[in-house]
Amino acid sequence: MTRCRLPVDGMSCGKCVAKVTAALESLPGVAAVAVNLAEKCATVDYDPARLAEDDLRTAVSAAGFTPAPAPSTAPNPSERSDRSDHRELTLTLAGMHCVNCAATIEQGMAKMAGVHGASVNFATEQLRVDYDPGRLDPDALMARVVALGYRARLPGSVQQEARGRDDEARREFLWFLFALNFSLPLMFLMWGQSLPGGHVIEALLATLVQFTAGLTFYRGAWTALRNRAANMDVLVALGISAAYGYSLLALFSGSGGHGEVFFETSAMLVTFIRCGKWLEARARGRASQALRELLQLRPETARLLVDGVEREVALAEVQVGDRVVVRPGEKIPVDGDIEAGAGAIDEALVTGEALPVDKGIGDGVIAATINRSGQLTVRATGVGEATVLARIVRLVAAAQADKAPVQRLADAVSAIFVPAVIGIATLTFAGWLLAGATFLFAFKLAIAVLVIACPCALGLATPTAIMVGSALGLRAGILFKGAAVVETVAGLNLILFDKTGTLTTGEFAVTDFVPAPGKTSAELLAVAAAAAAASRHPLSVALARHARDGGIAPESVAAVVERGGYGLTCRLAERSVLLGNRRLLAGEGVALTPLEAEAAALAAAGKAVVLVAVDGLLLGLVALADTVRPDAAETVARLQRLGLRTVMLSGDRRSAALAVARQLGIDAVEADLLPADKLALVQRYQAQGDRVGMVGDGINDAPALAAADVGIALGGGTDVARESGDIVLVRGQLRDVERAIRLGRKTLGRIRLNLFLAFAYNVIGIPIAAGLLYPLFGLVLKPEFAGLAMALSSVSVVTSSLLLRRYQKELRN
Repeated sequence: MTRCRLPVDGMSCGKCVAKVTAALESLPGVAAVAVNLAEKCATVDYDPARLAEDDLRTAVSAAGFTPAPAPSTAPNPSERSDRSDHRELTLTLAGMHCVNCAATIEQGMAKMAGVHGASVNFATEQLRVDYDPGRLDPDALMARVVALGYRARLPGSVQQEARGRDDEARREFLWFLFALNFSLPLMFLMWGQSLPGGHVIEALLATLVQFTAGLTFYRGAWTALRNRAANMDVLVALGISAAYGYSLLALFSGSGGHGEVFFETSAMLVTFIRCGKWLEARARGRASQALRELLQLRPETARLLVDGVEREVALAEVQVGDRVVVRPGEKIPVDGDIEAGAGAIDEALVTGEALPVDKGIGDGVIAATINRSGQLTVRATGVGEATVLARIVRLVAAAQADKAPVQRLADAVSAIFVPAVIGIATLTFAGWLLAGATFLFAFKLAIAVLVIACPCALGLATPTAIMVGSALGLRAGILFKGAAVVETVAGLNLILFDKTGTLTTGEFAVTDFVPAPGKTSAELLAVAAAAAAASRHPLSVALARHARDGGIAPESVAAVVERGGYGLTCRLAERSVLLGNRRLLAGEGVALTPLEAEAAALAAAGKAVVLVAVDGLLLGLVALADTVRPDAAETVARLQRLGLRTVMLSGDRRSAALAVARQLGIDAVEADLLPADKLALVQRYQAQGDRVGMVGDGINDAPALAAADVGIALGGGTDVARESGDIVLVRGQLRDVERAIRLGRKTLGRIRLNLFLAFAYNVIGIPIAAGLLYPLFGLVLKPEFAGLAMALSSVSVVTSSLLLRRYQKELRN
């Protein structure tokens, strides 16, 4: 078998996915097909002896889509193609020190010919570039990042990225220890100035710290200035250079008397900022560890079954089509279908559902879920990066790397932040000199202003909250597909629900048996069940299931003739039987008068009425209704308590729709709708100023889901990566609509708190550093402690985001 990853342009919804899948599966020699809507590609396992790759492209073209040309190199999972002149590439960055570095990269990339847009997420250290693949390639884009003074590479797996963050935190910690080791002696020397040659020793120690642990700030400042920008490194480099340079000048000019040199200031500045960088890197790793925890739960090995013999192999060796054995208590290593055995499967990892699900032959299972009981033999349908779990993780990682609209405010402020701080520091120095202060006093306050100001907290406020919020959603079975979605869902004021398959299960259940005068319910049920067992119509299936559940075995019928839109005719023990609607019986001359009123009343209640006649005489009627989801009424009530209006959209007749709406307490009903009508309704409500969320099955409602401000798709775990909504409810539970909105509001609230903290820190900290409290209280903020405060500002914002994790328990309610 050979595996081919084929980019496919033109897919926009679940129906497109189904068409491409069917076209490829129909080819002889194709063993497995996995079409990914989010990544716009199809992964095909096929027999190269029977098929060529061009045959796959021909099949995709025949289905009405555009297969991308064969790549000259191995496909890159970090690339996504939407149109022939647009391709999106994600790169992992290194060397950024603040949000202004991110802005520098964005602006530098945007100037490249062939780049349509670029966005950098400072918190996740990722760059997303929309570019023309006919003019540029990934190597050229990475070379441009290097030319800007930073480093870039193609992203690895979630585990590799997590290890990289751990390594970064470890490096920062080691640099902090190194700087601290040489800065502490400086503090002792400062208190013991009478030591012979004390200032010279201070100068040597400060020089060592300045040009080792502090060298990174000079590199960052040079990179920024070379790109005609200013970042945090410029402020830090100015601060430590001023303190170190003045002290050095004072020492060699002979004016370095007691208190006139402060080598310890520059050294402790570097040490404290390095400490803050370590704490920040550590906190970032904690914010993104949810995805790593998920993938770490996959087993490392699998028990392969070949010719009846079990053999333990590395998970990477398992291929699509292989059979694996899973014993009780073991994790399932692959996505697949159960071929033998049965068991209770704990799917909490993927769906958040606490109770195990009973599964048997023919049922699908998901990699990394746990087989709680029974031995299983599973035929692999998805392995490695093609599993549901891997696809979910990629989608969440993409959402975390995305930028929320609220980030624009922070970006705008950061763009003018550094020049403004330099201006304030200059005014502080000049103002205190004019006020009669000593040169050294004014100089120290100016340095404190330079180093206390930090745009990093502004850059971290939004993305870290998005990272934690989306991870919380993932654990609860709520998949956000972008950072903007988390923010937008918080502002919804109107929720539109598709009826069939969303508010209802789409499965009919028998509600009423009404026998004709002189007939019995038992006789009616026996005849109706016998006729229904011969049909696959949804109403017949529900009727037959009702009889089986009641312990009735249907009799055999003969001469079955189904008439579309009417019902069926058959013979039961030499008796002629009719099972269908009013038109069928009226056409056969059966009088409906005995049950006319009952039939009309049941129809008015929104129920489907099936009439039964034997040998030309009415035997009775059976009423069926679409089953309402058990959590639908509670969901509607909870949404209304949150202040949202609810509207039900249905293609059914108005009476049936109204019956369901009354049962659920829906505010308004729109009935007799075609898919295009649902789209028009979404647009009409938006034109009225409503922020619209649309809840549907992700396939039939694709146009409306795409047009809504937020499309919310119900989907089982095996379909989650193919759904077309902005939010996918993995568990398929309607209650998660309300949970998603609550989580969005909670996350947006935390973003606003973070931004407030970041702004407040600078609004309060800069005046204090400038000496505002000195005339009142005689307090001065030493430059080194200003540096520590600057470093801790970013840590406080990330910690605030991490506190969102406490919302996990509340989200379950």
